Amino acid sequence: MRYICYYRVSTRKQGNSGLGLEGQQDAVKNYLANKPHKIVEEFTEIESGRKSKRPELTAALKACKKRNAILLVARTDRLSRNVHFLSGLMEQKVEFVCCDNPTATNFTLHIYAAIAQEESRMISIRT
Repeated sequence: MRYICYYRVSTRKQGNSGLGLEGQQDAVKNYLANKPHKIVEEFTEIESGRKSKRPELTAALKACKKRNAILLVARTDRLSRNVHFLSGLMEQKVEFVCCDNPTATNFTLHIYAAIAQEESRMISIRT
């Protein structure tokens, strides 16, 4: 399988939180450990998940289409914490896998996105 990896953090300070870049890279490495694979490209973005314009994600999706590869992310919420945004990604017909739930269906991904969206709202209230 050919993979294009996408890593995202909201701020540079997230490095030690488990959602940091190293944590995401470890999750990807562990997911691929016993699978035949080739990572053909990696994209890293430092941007809020609330923003819909993410140049690196756009580039990663284009690369997936061009190279017939699967988009691989460490966690669902690294793609988005917004149901509408995640649904839009699904409409682009690019296959993607989230290492935290690799067997998720479109239905379950919608549910997880709704939960992540609510968590984002609660984080915003707390901070």
